[in-house]
Amino acid sequence: MKQNFAIIGCGRIAQKHAHEIIKIGKIVAVYDSDLQKGEAFAMQFHTKSYAAMEDMLSLEHSIELVSICSPNYLHKEHVIKCISAGKDVLCEKPMAINTADAIEMIEFAKAKNSKLFVVKSTRYHSNIKKLKELIDNGALGKIYSFHLNFVWNRPERYFENTWKGSLEKDGGILFTQFSHYIDTLVWLLGEVDNFSGFRSNQSKKKIEFEDSGAFALKMKSGAIGTLHYSINAFEKNQEVSLNIVAENATITIGGEYMNDIIYQKPESLFQNIKKEDGISNHNSSNHDLIYNAFIKAVNGIDSDIPDGSEGIKSIDLIEKIYKTILL
Repeated sequence: MKQNFAIIGCGRIAQKHAHEIIKIGKIVAVYDSDLQKGEAFAMQFHTKSYAAMEDMLSLEHSIELVSICSPNYLHKEHVIKCISAGKDVLCEKPMAINTADAIEMIEFAKAKNSKLFVVKSTRYHSNIKKLKELIDNGALGKIYSFHLNFVWNRPERYFENTWKGSLEKDGGILFTQFSHYIDTLVWLLGEVDNFSGFRSNQSKKKIEFEDSGAFALKMKSGAIGTLHYSINAFEKNQEVSLNIVAENATITIGGEYMNDIIYQKPESLFQNIKKEDGISNHNSSNHDLIYNAFIKAVNGIDSDIPDGSEGIKSIDLIEKIYKTILL
């Protein structure tokens, strides 16, 4: 039986959500603070647009599930209002831009007996799932060291006439551009024990935080590693890559979205995964897999979709980095 959805926030990422929702359910209504944008989105997906989110939640009684695709700083407000209305929620990354808000969201959902899940798309890459399996079953042996590298392009025009680039509303590029990959690091290798490093704004005049950073990290497992990130790649995104040096293997996963197996020794580690199969359907978002997992979870079927308690882990690390390593 198909379920009824509402979408809050009608920007670019909402398009990905909508295209997956119409395969498995029905979009009953949408809301965006920009009424014109909301109406255009509603027309595209043959549904109804509301000028007020509260009206949508109170008047559209058939809504069962809500997808939150609004700007970072509005996630807590929108999640809590949806849960107050008795809805289960899927929230885009980052769940919040500070741990206090994330904790409040998790506790509120628990108190209201509602389900709160978070989009963590990189966990659904075939090669990342396989790497997680190899780590968890001990096939790699002790992990000695790692290097995580994010190099993307975000030109000045990307930050014009938008909430992006505002420290209060955006949170920083580790939240908006790279939180999926911080999540991947913690999911694969566990908690960070200690770190040090630098972050700076090298070229972006329109943002209130760094455009580059470099850190040394020590994990609680004892593994040591480095993290480098930048949105200053020339003209286009370069890569997101992870190199792991372990007792029984050396692995590099790379590509624009950490979707390619670049190097593996021994060569049998990923023998059933072709290089081009790192991402479902050759796209970076995996929203098809995310929605399949979401539907299972809200219907009480075992699912691997991350909930709020998973979503907060990357927020906690990013917040610690930002509070410790000043510009």
